[in-house]
Amino acid sequence: MSLLILSACGQNSSNSAKIEEGKVNVVTTFYPVYAFTAAIGGEDANVINLLPTGVEPHDWTPKSQDIVNTSKAQLFLYNGAGLEGWVPNFLKSLDSDSKVKAVAVSDGVDLLMAEGDDGHDHGAEQSEEHAHEDEHADEHTNDAGSEEVDSHHIDPHTWVSPKSALIMAENIKNSLVEADPAHKEGYEQRYKALQTKLAALDQRFTDELSKVPNKEIVVSHQAFGYLARDYGLTQHAIMGLSPDAEPTGQDIVNLSKLVKEEGIKYIFFEELVSDKLAKTLAGEAGVETMVLNPVEGLTKEQAASGDDYFTLMEKNLQNLLIALK
Repeated sequence: MSLLILSACGQNSSNSAKIEEGKVNVVTTFYPVYAFTAAIGGEDANVINLLPTGVEPHDWTPKSQDIVNTSKAQLFLYNGAGLEGWVPNFLKSLDSDSKVKAVAVSDGVDLLMAEGDDGHDHGAEQSEEHAHEDEHADEHTNDAGSEEVDSHHIDPHTWVSPKSALIMAENIKNSLVEADPAHKEGYEQRYKALQTKLAALDQRFTDELSKVPNKEIVVSHQAFGYLARDYGLTQHAIMGLSPDAEPTGQDIVNLSKLVKEEGIKYIFFEELVSDKLAKTLAGEAGVETMVLNPVEGLTKEQAASGDDYFTLMEKNLQNLLIALK
């Protein structure tokens, strides 16, 4: 399966933004990386996000303007862990004199294997992989094909856990400081503010989810592994890493049995992915559906109403508390 299919992640975009002289220019791949980078960069950074609102990466390919912008930027920040399968070829297409540094911001997160794989921990292998990427990033990342190694077995949805988001935010801050040391103080200050908010969110998830009597969640696709691991839950996914992968009839029967046996009251679905299968399973098991958002991107309505990573994660927590009581 193509790595592009592993992520159905719509993004909020600064797609119309242009390179600005006199500022550090940063290109990001999708919403969470963009949101954290914009928060830390503040007025000192010009942050351009590649994916428009509501567009999924596997439906998206870089345009010529994206290549032009990235070639002129100082930083290219992407999630890594196999999320953006198009990155190696994209980096190879940049201008030969480009000095852009590519950074996988999930570096340092203890990565999970996809459920249903051999269970072997690829964390160490992935750290080597990131090291390999960063080594080539300094050389304009022309050889950044290493992400293809085993990455189709790795769950890339790191940002869905505030614990992982804290690591990602620090990587982003460090990248900005290295690229633009003159504004280090501002980056450090804004990073501290973001870190405080993420730490408070992490504490809320830890405190609230430690009290719930039930720990099993059934979700439409396998996007909540890090959240489940970090806060003591067990994830059962209708589909795998890709929300495009159709489950078999037997899969639905098995999950329906699990839902009944465990007394699960809700099947979670996502706004950016069809809720058809979640509703089918809920109907089969005689339970209700509810949203659990992997925060892969904002819908146009969410963008218009001022939602962001924190408001969506807070809604996730409230829905988990309802479903698991």
